[in-house]
Amino acid sequence: KIKMIKRFLLISITYLAIQINAQDNKLNWYDDVSKAIPVSIQENKPLLLFFTGSDWCGWCIRLDKAVFQTDEFKKWAKDNVILLELDFPRRKKLDPTLEATNNELQNIFQVRGFPTVWLFSVTKTEEGKFSINANLSNPFQKMGYMGSAKDFISKAEYILEKMNEVY
Repeated sequence: KIKMIKRFLLISITYLAIQINAQDNKLNWYDDVSKAIPVSIQENKPLLLFFTGSDWCGWCIRLDKAVFQTDEFKKWAKDNVILLELDFPRRKKLDPTLEATNNELQNIFQVRGFPTVWLFSVTKTEEGKFSINANLSNPFQKMGYMGSAKDFISKAEYILEKMNEVY
């Protein structure tokens, strides 16, 4: 009986450790820009916008698996950016307000294809409005598909470095 209790406790502790590790390793992707911006300002981290067609875009799905699901990216993202996914699904229905906001952001950032990733920082003006610190005519802040977390992070670091030079 004691052996069974010890075995049960060992299994329980192992399960809890796996669950805690899984939670620590989960990224927090926002899907609403109005929720992501205040966090970006509060934590003084730039936003990483991921324009995706999550249920139809093959390259978006590949980018998610090859980069965003890796431990390397998860660690880097937690330390460096606030993640915002702007989804344009075909089969799944979005809330109409969220869909309209995503469409507006797609127009602002001139997204013509998926996946597209933008990196930029946001500040709050004296009037209480939000200001995007990105020169949209300069494409160094925009990224697309990359096949590895290492390449993606390297490019993102370059962009963040350039942003810091400008701002």
